[in-house]
Amino acid sequence: MTPVELSRSVLHAVRCAVDDGELNVVVPSRVVVGRPGPGGRGDYATNVALQLARPAGQPPLRVAALLRAYLAREAGVTGVEITGPGFLNISLDRAATSAALVRRILREGLRYGHTDAVAGRVFVLCVPYEVRAEVLADVLARMVGSQGGRVEIEHGETVNLRPVPAQEDPAFLGPDAARWALLHPAPHDRPRITADHLVQRESNPLFRIRYAHARTRAVSRNAADLGFTTTGPETDVEAADTPDTPGARQLLALLADHPRVLATAAALPHADAQAAPSRLTRHLLALADATLVHLPAVLPRGDEKPSAAHRSQLALAEAAGTVLAGGLSLLGIDAPDHL
Repeated sequence: MTPVELSRSVLHAVRCAVDDGELNVVVPSRVVVGRPGPGGRGDYATNVALQLARPAGQPPLRVAALLRAYLAREAGVTGVEITGPGFLNISLDRAATSAALVRRILREGLRYGHTDAVAGRVFVLCVPYEVRAEVLADVLARMVGSQGGRVEIEHGETVNLRPVPAQEDPAFLGPDAARWALLHPAPHDRPRITADHLVQRESNPLFRIRYAHARTRAVSRNAADLGFTTTGPETDVEAADTPDTPGARQLLALLADHPRVLATAAALPHADAQAAPSRLTRHLLALADATLVHLPAVLPRGDEKPSAAHRSQLALAEAAGTVLAGGLSLLGIDAPDHL
């Protein structure tokens, strides 16, 4: 279950409480779920009870107690605890949720994280004639498109997207490295245009991402040579076989967070949404590093025979590679299968 999906589950619980007459409030259009703060428990937490307490005319702890009963019925939720003034702390069935997440990514492919959240909406970006602004606007258009919306890019006097421009022409870096150099820093930071972006070693963030993607493809080829594969979009990943190591948990958390990262662009023209491309680059870098940690555990060693656990490890690696390729495509950067 991704944070976006859990948010929908929380909204469904609120809606059920309202329909049953337990709460007299207007159901909010969205709720925020995130990692528990200090003193929190479980996998995710939400402050929806505090958000609804005043309009409901009830203490936050009572609203939290009402919602806890409804939220505990949602699929994939194994426990709900109340902490502090009324935070709902949610525990998920990690194994089943992880297996479902991997199956979903392999089924949806490069469109994982794409939604119709802003379908029919048109956002206007007015940018100066400057290379970084043009590239940033192009990627924002791609990301908003992944959420069902459309961006019209214009040039005029009323500029609403003006990142700090590059001091040098990035063309000598080539299209992929040039785009990365312009997109990776936050819009208010000046991009660094140097040949470091072309270095093929781990000190280069773009190289690490593309290398991690290429390694997932190589592992798939190696597994096939050893006689085992996942079964494609309907892979038989079982909850009991899903890896439960710290590295796998970190990788799964990053994969689950991918839809939220893409959705941040849908708040245009807000300044925070304009940083969505930079946020995506950092997300892909964290995902690549977690993938590289996971890959050595995928293939059997020595005389070890391929097992269901190996297929699940392979499925997780292929899911990571798919998300890396999808993220790079939104940045307009190629994701080669061989490096």
